[in-house]
Amino acid sequence: MRLKHSRISRVLAAFAAVSIALPPTLPLTAGPAMEKLFLIMKAKGTLSQEEYDMLVAASREEDQQRDKAAAAAAPATTTPAPAAGQPANTAALEKRLAQTESKLGNLETALNRAGGTTLEKRLSQTESKVGNLENALTTTRGQIEDISKITDNTSPSTMSAAELDGLLADKWYERLKMKGYLQVRTDSVMHEDGGQLHIQNDPFANDQSSIGIRRGRLAFSGDLTNHVYLYFQADLFGGVNGNGGVQARDYYADVSLDPAREHRVRMGLSKVPYGYATMQSSQNRLALERPEAISTAVEGERDFGIYYMYAPYEIRERFKNLVKMGLRGSGDYGMIAFGAYSGQGINKPDTNGQPHWVARATYPFEFDNGQFLEIGIQGYAGKFNTTTAPINGVTPNNGNGNNRGITDARVGISAVLYPQPFGIETEWNWGKGPQLSNDMRTITSASLSGGYVQANYRHVFASQKEVIPFVRWQTYNGGRKFAVNAPKDKVNEVGVGVRFIPYPELELTAMFMHGMRTNTNVAPYNNVNYDYLGIQAQVNF
Repeated sequence: MRLKHSRISRVLAAFAAVSIALPPTLPLTAGPAMEKLFLIMKAKGTLSQEEYDMLVAASREEDQQRDKAAAAAAPATTTPAPAAGQPANTAALEKRLAQTESKLGNLETALNRAGGTTLEKRLSQTESKVGNLENALTTTRGQIEDISKITDNTSPSTMSAAELDGLLADKWYERLKMKGYLQVRTDSVMHEDGGQLHIQNDPFANDQSSIGIRRGRLAFSGDLTNHVYLYFQADLFGGVNGNGGVQARDYYADVSLDPAREHRVRMGLSKVPYGYATMQSSQNRLALERPEAISTAVEGERDFGIYYMYAPYEIRERFKNLVKMGLRGSGDYGMIAFGAYSGQGINKPDTNGQPHWVARATYPFEFDNGQFLEIGIQGYAGKFNTTTAPINGVTPNNGNGNNRGITDARVGISAVLYPQPFGIETEWNWGKGPQLSNDMRTITSASLSGGYVQANYRHVFASQKEVIPFVRWQTYNGGRKFAVNAPKDKVNEVGVGVRFIPYPELELTAMFMHGMRTNTNVAPYNNVNYDYLGIQAQVNF
């Protein structure tokens, strides 16, 4: 703290007065007298504690130096002190005054120096710097949290419209985030009997493929406003029949009907809310491909549609955490969802003027021990137009009089005990759908059924590496409506695999499959027995 000029002058004047007033014959009493004066001045508030300590130290140092000098100059015999009342000689007083002036100069220098860089001032400067850093960190942390909230499609926004507008005014693009994943796969058809192996939507399941990119996904998402959320995903290797090329996988908007975003309407190209395996991302699924009994309902999992979705805040958070916790949940598609969709498949327009109707209800229970169990039920109904082609020169009659389509309806149940560390996942569905007759001349609506059961175990090492062995059995008996001529499809397969995650951004999977399935790609649609090994590396970003 810097002393004001008037205070310095008063201190120095007092010091000079006391120093001169003291008799030259009592130099040893000057120090205590000065200290007493300083103490009185401090008590009255004239001096601070730092100033008091500094002046006392300086006074004592000066006294010690003077005493040493006097002792060194004293003669062998002590000169008697003048008698009481005898005036001091002029030379002694001048010497005394010179010493006092020197002492005052030293004190003034010390005071000026202390006033510029005292400990209190240095401490205040340091505290100010620390405070500035804390403010900067707090501001940065707050901005990060705000950005996280408004770019998280599974979390209701806690920001008001005014706060959001103030944060990202005229910068809607700052609300978008980018993510994606890459799957590189190699395979080996170890055995096939009865024809060529063909697994729907898996171009690598044949003896001509060696290595390639199964999926190359790139997604952009974010809140355009407090009420509108946008999601766009492209597959850079999602062309028809595995020939490569860019394909739109998702392009939809969620319009919130309330501030908490518990009620929302989804419109555009998105996943059809039917089945747990359909909802679960291929990024999180353990098996290389989806089970046939479920995927034949909505191949590609997506279609043009509009849906109403509802889930309370805590359930939306639970859906989100089932993914974030590494339990490979399906994501947030509502606790209740229903709506209408084209029904003809991904990126295909409706061809009969009759949409498919779908409804789904699911609930993720959380028990006291932290275990999660999700139970769901779903169903859809509509008319489907099949694609036909000649078989041995004869084109099957698709039986859809006036191009109105064939009855296509299913109902299914789902149950998922999330791996903590053991997990079981199962789904089953029944219904009717387009199917080629045994004589390959007519396509009609026929019964179908099938499902799967998968067991897995998740082990997380102390290093946070993960290993997840799993086994899956699947079966299906029914038409494959999305294939040309909707041939009857039979599947009975057992698969054993393991997924190893050395880093969050890298996942390695090996899966061996043994079974029988129909080659629905080429007539006469033979049943093929096979052994197949697939190995995949997945990069997440």
